[in-house]
Amino acid sequence: MKGTQSPSPARRALGVGWRLHGDGRAPRPGAAVMPDERLSWPRTVGLGAQHVVAMFGATFVFPVVMGLDPNLAIMMSGVSTVLFLLVVQGRIPSYLGTSASFVGAVAAIRAAGGTTSTVTGAILVAGLVLAAVGLIVHFAGPGLINKAFPPVVAGAVVLLIGLNLAPVVADIYWPQDQWVALATMCVVVVTGVLLRGFWGRLAVFVGLVFGYVLSWVLDRTAGPITAPGATGEVTRHLRVQLSEAASAPWFGLPTMHAPTFTASAALLVLPGVIALVAENTGHIKAVAEMTGSDLDPVLGRAILGDGLATAVSSAVGGAPTTTFAENIGVMAATRVYSTAAYWMAAAAALLFGLCPKFGALVAATPGGVLGGITVVLYGMIGLLGAKIWIKSSVDFADPVNLVPIAAGAVLGIGGVSLEVTDTFSISGIALGTLVTLLGYHVLAALRRPAAESAPESPPAPVAQVREAAPTAPAPAARLVPTPVQEPAPALIEPSPAPAVTAS
Repeated sequence: MKGTQSPSPARRALGVGWRLHGDGRAPRPGAAVMPDERLSWPRTVGLGAQHVVAMFGATFVFPVVMGLDPNLAIMMSGVSTVLFLLVVQGRIPSYLGTSASFVGAVAAIRAAGGTTSTVTGAILVAGLVLAAVGLIVHFAGPGLINKAFPPVVAGAVVLLIGLNLAPVVADIYWPQDQWVALATMCVVVVTGVLLRGFWGRLAVFVGLVFGYVLSWVLDRTAGPITAPGATGEVTRHLRVQLSEAASAPWFGLPTMHAPTFTASAALLVLPGVIALVAENTGHIKAVAEMTGSDLDPVLGRAILGDGLATAVSSAVGGAPTTTFAENIGVMAATRVYSTAAYWMAAAAALLFGLCPKFGALVAATPGGVLGGITVVLYGMIGLLGAKIWIKSSVDFADPVNLVPIAAGAVLGIGGVSLEVTDTFSISGIALGTLVTLLGYHVLAALRRPAAESAPESPPAPVAQVREAAPTAPAPAARLVPTPVQEPAPALIEPSPAPAVTAS
């Protein structure tokens, strides 16, 4: 069959040469469709559509939260996915949607008076830094990541990114419509906890649709609301305002803009690079586990591809990108890891991005709805950091782990600012990350020589050890049922050996 022929070397290098898996209808019993395989094209298109639905909610919710064009974000997620697949040569099946790692930094930039072009300029710098990290990892080896960002540091940075956003919910979104925010939050929580599988992964999307519809119904039953808007000014207005969506065309390019660059804004987003490195590494490890492949040799390529995708997206005014866990969940459920499905998903995202009316409809999401979503979303982002600590068994009884993390957490979550000069300051996530990262590595380096030079205490004499050892009789003679024949003397004599107490 033509579909089973080996692809040409050029197509293999680009990662676009797929062999037909079996008869193309479904994975063979006990087997999986590997990245370089595919099912029939109609089934592959269907799988691509499933990936679009999985990534869709977060990919357009996060741009709305950051004040970026959701239509452009959807379109650039398709472009970014294609770029990523080309960089990794099709070895890592993954979709690149909008990253939440920069949400806190974007809020800080806007609070300081930064414009949308300032935001995208800072994200572009972060993307280039991430790409540079990918190159370094590619040539130095994946072990570099674990040395530079051990779990205790990576977890702290992710924790800061999420919990630093609490004031954004409390001061901006929630006051715009507290009751809609509360109802939306409850729907997100119930959906995420009680629903299983596919719908459970769409909890944020379900909450957004519910809040949107609820706001529209309240506008027509209870009338306008008197509350602050996104700028903080209190006015009487409708919750859902669709004037821009009504006038937007059905087809056309999203609105693009050129980024602008400031050093202070760039510093605010750089901690997000650490989160993206940790996130990429975790996702790739998950894919390697599912496919049974060793993906460490292409870890650097994956980070490079993510960085380049973020830079390309922000260069035209789009949102930052990252690999998506939602799509990894789809692969785990279907056992289809074909990168051909991701090419189909990218094509569908491009088509969605060419519908400005859809983007205007999403941009009209009421602030109260965003308040209900973000109160859960930001907390979940923060707790991912705690999950890193738990999974890696970080020991906070060790002062090197505890002290710098404690200091960095309060500085970052509290939004503390350090005025370096009259025109330059470091605050919030940037300051907390700096203290955490430098504090951990400096203290670990200072303690190491002291530990190495400390004299080892001589071993105690054997007789002294025996005298100090507990001499209580082993409980085995009392707990083990009496056997039919006489027990061996060694089993009834008092003995501190672990083997006796374990019987």
